[in-house]
Amino acid sequence: MAQRAYYEPLANGVERLPTELQMFHASPLVMRGAHWHAQVEVNYIVRGWAHYRMSGHQVRFNAGDMALFWGGLPHWLDDASDDLVYAGGHLPLVHFFRLRLPQNVQSRLMQGATLITQSTDAADPYNFARWNDYARSGDPMKAGMAVDELLLRIERVRFEPYTLLPGPEAVVSAVDGLDHHSSPIVVRICDFIADNFREEIDSSDIAQAADIHPKYAMNVFKKSTGMTLNDYVNLMRLSYAQALLMQDDANVLQVAMDSGFGSLSAFNKSFRKIAGMSPTDFRRDVRCRPSLPMVRAHATAPMN
Repeated sequence: MAQRAYYEPLANGVERLPTELQMFHASPLVMRGAHWHAQVEVNYIVRGWAHYRMSGHQVRFNAGDMALFWGGLPHWLDDASDDLVYAGGHLPLVHFFRLRLPQNVQSRLMQGATLITQSTDAADPYNFARWNDYARSGDPMKAGMAVDELLLRIERVRFEPYTLLPGPEAVVSAVDGLDHHSSPIVVRICDFIADNFREEIDSSDIAQAADIHPKYAMNVFKKSTGMTLNDYVNLMRLSYAQALLMQDDANVLQVAMDSGFGSLSAFNKSFRKIAGMSPTDFRRDVRCRPSLPMVRAHATAPMN
């Protein structure tokens, strides 16, 4: 019998492409440990089954299931059928914030819940395959269409039965494979930031919520996720701001305030650092171009 191959996450378990769309249609390898990525993950099980250890709960996805969960908390594909094929994507937060889902659903997802639905149909395998092809085509218009169609598919979930599996309202336990001391701390930090990133918060506020010293909070978060607390908060704010700027009536100053920035100058500086352009240029490009900015398919399928 052939020895099973495994996927080895990076040492700190995090992917470093938080603003890039990654779509996949693959037979993934079982993972040796948990990992993180600062995007929302969509899974559609084309064939077979997949078992995940999430932060605070475990779940098995079967053929025909579609699931949505926040990749910024540790998750681990620890077992799967030999014939597993799954499709989906890692959605940058800007697209997640565009989703027209019930408010409580988006909040629960950001706090660690897993949404799963069996209400899929015969068109889904073909659609996911096409979106993957479009995202990898090198054609910006096709890549933009892949995102838009995927978002519409996710939004249809609200009209069919779905389940939200326990998030942080359950007892949050460390995920095996991560440091058993630091993992629950990082979960509490992510939970607080998800709830409060639009407010005026700093490392002291975050550390107090996690009941630890600010310096320790910064060190643990950086070691576990590969990102600084400040970078993570800014990623959340900038992604939220980009979603607002895509709306027709967007006002740059109001978007800056609504996204948690204390001033327009701070907003412009942070926006340029991540997006490579000003908020005003971003808004103009969104309205003038058929493709969506900051959408670039990853060269290989992520081993979730």
